[in-house]
Amino acid sequence: MSYPLNPKLYGDDVELEPIRAGFGRGLKAAGEADENVVALCADLTESTQMHLFKEAFPKRFIEIGIAEQNLVTVASGLARAGRIPFTSSYAAFSPGRNWEQIRTTAALNNQPVKVVGSHAGVSVGPDGATHQMLEDIALMRVLPNMVVVAPGDSVEAEKATKALAVNGKPSYLRLAREKTPIFSTTDSPFELGKAYVLKEGHDVSLLGTGTMTYQLLVAAKILEEQGIHAEVVHVPTIKPLDEEIILASARKTGRVVTAEEAQAAGGFGSAVAEFLSSHLPMPVKRIGMYDRFGESGAPNELIDYFGLSGPKIVEQLEDWLKRTPRYHQND
Repeated sequence: MSYPLNPKLYGDDVELEPIRAGFGRGLKAAGEADENVVALCADLTESTQMHLFKEAFPKRFIEIGIAEQNLVTVASGLARAGRIPFTSSYAAFSPGRNWEQIRTTAALNNQPVKVVGSHAGVSVGPDGATHQMLEDIALMRVLPNMVVVAPGDSVEAEKATKALAVNGKPSYLRLAREKTPIFSTTDSPFELGKAYVLKEGHDVSLLGTGTMTYQLLVAAKILEEQGIHAEVVHVPTIKPLDEEIILASARKTGRVVTAEEAQAAGGFGSAVAEFLSSHLPMPVKRIGMYDRFGESGAPNELIDYFGLSGPKIVEQLEDWLKRTPRYHQND
């Protein structure tokens, strides 16, 4: 399947927009499409971009206040009554503060509650470690029945929100705070559970989710200038994984790198490593946060400092690619 990329992708004039803005538009559109869609927020309506829905459908919006446990338990009750509830807060608080309620009332009962965790990752910036949620992918992907999605840009976030409104499953949508480059287009495909090859290559597979896919595209461009042809695979749905696409890319290149703006332990990279260990064992390098919290700083400064920018990813890969042979399955 072809995947149209933004023609301005590598230019200084590439469009920038917060991923959460796409969620706001998508939720409003989902509300227009189905009157059963309702929204609940924990006193962060404009920050999470839920205000667009509130203004359009005031009778279908509930302000819970700073009570994240109530946020998801009320939503689970509404889901049981036939509604399609979206809940929003900072990811540090939901699922960070109310994981047990998500587990017991939504996941265990398989209720279609949509948990939207905004301001995830170190790019939250000056708010610092307390608000830079890095453990949410690990927390949510381990829950039975839970779908986990990390859109790569605002355009995809809008598509993902609409898709989650009709998937009938408990789901987690991970959003970033700051403006990030838009690498996709309105014509780029999106389907829950699908991954997409954005750039073909044969030397190494670069698998990204969320904000890191753009950084991997930048890294692949730099690597190509060095004679290394990397394949870039965008994996917006972390659970369920698109095993077919991941396996095909891994089989072609024989080496896999994953990148996520989150803890490397237990997250997206771990999910890929777990899958490959059972189907096609090979070297997997996981790029993310390694057993540490974030710090306060400017968003781009932090992305670079923690080795998550395209150029810094290349620095980490140069030695690894030299000493790591490609794995070839015996036919």
